[in-house]
Amino acid sequence: MPAARPHPIRYAVVGLGHIAQVAVLPGFTHARRNSRLAAFVSGDRKKLSVLSRKYPGVATFGYEQYEECLSQVDAVYIALPNSMHAEYTIRAATAGVHVLCEKPMAVTADDCDRMIGACEEADVKLMIAYRLHFDDVTLSVLDLIRKRRIGEPKFFNSSFSLTVRRGDIRTQKALGGGTLYDIGIYCINAARQIFDAEPKEVMAISVNSGAPGFEEIDESTGGLLRFDGERVGAFVCSFNADDVGSYRVLGTKGQLHVEPGYEYAEGLKYSMTVNGQVTHSRKTAKHDQFGAEIEYFSDCIHTGRAPEPSGYEGKQDVRIIEALYESAETGKAVGVPPFEKPLKAVPAQRITKPGVKKPTLVRTEETSVD
Repeated sequence: MPAARPHPIRYAVVGLGHIAQVAVLPGFTHARRNSRLAAFVSGDRKKLSVLSRKYPGVATFGYEQYEECLSQVDAVYIALPNSMHAEYTIRAATAGVHVLCEKPMAVTADDCDRMIGACEEADVKLMIAYRLHFDDVTLSVLDLIRKRRIGEPKFFNSSFSLTVRRGDIRTQKALGGGTLYDIGIYCINAARQIFDAEPKEVMAISVNSGAPGFEEIDESTGGLLRFDGERVGAFVCSFNADDVGSYRVLGTKGQLHVEPGYEYAEGLKYSMTVNGQVTHSRKTAKHDQFGAEIEYFSDCIHTGRAPEPSGYEGKQDVRIIEALYESAETGKAVGVPPFEKPLKAVPAQRITKPGVKKPTLVRTEETSVD
């Protein structure tokens, strides 16, 4: 007689802002093999009412009912403002509930430590939602680099910018706003994966042009990351420039250009140039990166496997962000302590799901200006 199939992991999505509505909630359609959307948690009663009609059978809870919600689910997907990640992760862990948390993991490395400690003490899984770790184009680029198709990678250069709406939570310091936390983290994580190494030292410059809406945070920040072997990662991120999200890896024999490189609303594309000739290129259609990470995390819960990207991966990027902001403030290079738990790429994490249709948003706005 065949073994019984494990029950689907029941998730509560905590926070129903833009990313939750446009990507996380639709992602459960493609993760239904092992995952079920079971509950919403929000402070907006109107939003809960409308979304509960859109997703029949999903229970609704206010933030004051969080513990009640936790008693009815197996896992949470935390899509709250950055400053709330630590509190809601720790409360979930205390209740014995597994945690899939949006990046950045938290605002400070100390908060990351508290999150890791709480989850380890409660013996629950903690994963940070680095969706690109499951993306086929991203992993194909890493494969080409590992195979030395462009020779020895020497430097990484990236631009990531968008025009953020005035008043958006990402412009509010108290909520963990700032360009590095929101989009710079993609550049940092990409450089670390590409070099398969950790930066020893970082430098940064943050600027503000006086444009309204950026009084509490950096409008733009440029960062430099020094890696072993005299390799360099460089990037600029901005909340007040035209939309772009690309990176280039230069090696001793050639280069890889990835654009778009960080998107979830469209397919990604790369081209490889060797000896001045484009030798290979690839573009994918829009696909669902969120359903992929949810499905993977549920498999980790069912099998007992430690998920990657782990809390240690999330913490490392936050440490680097803190060091970059310190450098921007002091005008000096800042060292980065060694990473406690290096990440190794796992081929089994290559998961591809078809794209999802963009839903109608409920009481939330697009985060950027078209």
